Amino acid sequence: MPAYNREAICQFCNTKIIPPKKGFRSSANGNYICEDCVKLLGQALDVRGKSDGKAKAKKRNKKMTPREIKKELDKYIIDQDSAKISIAIAVYNHYKRMDIKSDVKLSKSNVLLIGPTGSGKTLLAQTVAKMLDVPFAIADCTSLTEAGYVGDDVETILTKLLRSADGSVEKAERGIIFLDEIDKIAKSGGSSGAAKDPAGEGVQQALLKLVEGTIANVPVNGGRRNPNEKYVQVNTENILFICGGAFPGLEEIINKRTAKDTSIGFGANVDKGKEKSISEALSQVETDDLVKYGLIPEIIGRLPVIVSLNELDEEAMVKILTEPKDCIVSQYKEFFKYEGVELEFEEDALREIARETIRRKTGARGLRAIMENILKDAMYNVPSEKNVEKCIVRQGGIVDVVEKCQTMVAACF
Repeated sequence: MPAYNREAICQFCNTKIIPPKKGFRSSANGNYICEDCVKLLGQALDVRGKSDGKAKAKKRNKKMTPREIKKELDKYIIDQDSAKISIAIAVYNHYKRMDIKSDVKLSKSNVLLIGPTGSGKTLLAQTVAKMLDVPFAIADCTSLTEAGYVGDDVETILTKLLRSADGSVEKAERGIIFLDEIDKIAKSGGSSGAAKDPAGEGVQQALLKLVEGTIANVPVNGGRRNPNEKYVQVNTENILFICGGAFPGLEEIINKRTAKDTSIGFGANVDKGKEKSISEALSQVETDDLVKYGLIPEIIGRLPVIVSLNELDEEAMVKILTEPKDCIVSQYKEFFKYEGVELEFEEDALREIARETIRRKTGARGLRAIMENILKDAMYNVPSEKNVEKCIVRQGGIVDVVEKCQTMVAACF
């Protein structure tokens, strides 16, 4: 039983607590602590908290070199070495630019990623933001319209970034925004008298200041502008914008520009050359090609780093399935491991999955859908079966089940 009436002695410094000196008694055991020891403990905790905060800030502010960024990207993204190097340099220069104190104005290194669907554009941007520990937001350009039309204002992009930064304007102003499907806001073809396109050139014009750097009034709750809405001001000068798009048909514009002379005569070059692949064509993209496609020169000028990504071949698809840190094969193996079952893939089965993905033209993101379809029956039945030891995925989408008694049975259940 606590001795509440005993002499008040501090349990830390072992001195008597005599008024006017103050002390505090524990209601649990009746022990005392004097006010001097309380102050000392408070100071010690305060110093430790500041020390931990400085250590975290130092770690967070440590600049990764382009080589280190590329090396980290290699863990998650297969091939696309040229794109990864360009992104690494652009990101390094962007954040280095914030620390340089100079009379020379340093422009932003905003990036334009051009590549087929599923080639890794979004994953590149996500991975960079994750490794730098900065807020990240994805905005779908297809939902953006000019002010006064049904759709989202461009300022709603910053609302998403603010949410990613937990409402901190300071953090948001150092974040990364990925503008997906930017090719969908290209100018509509036709004469100058054509009907106004609220989701085309007008959106590009609205994005200009945002991408270049301006102080924008951002609605806290998102949505359309409302006179009664609360706004916060966000400076976009140090926000890195990475834009991505598949740009279907751009290769035709490039091929037309780079076509060899086929004039008639003895000096004519009759060799028309082999037809370029989409990847080969996109690697030769120039700003004039993008203008012909429908992007306005002003928006192209604010995206100085233009990066093309290659189409993924069978070998790259197999690597994506098996090599990255969080590869699809490892994920499914973990699902089956939870049930106490080993999951195994034959090489021929993986290559067949890769070929089917290429045939469907869905890129790397289509791999999971095919895998899900192959393993559907096994994932449905295995949790109810107690004698399954291993599942083997074979060519033709066949899943064989090995029971613990070593008997092989077809996975038709």
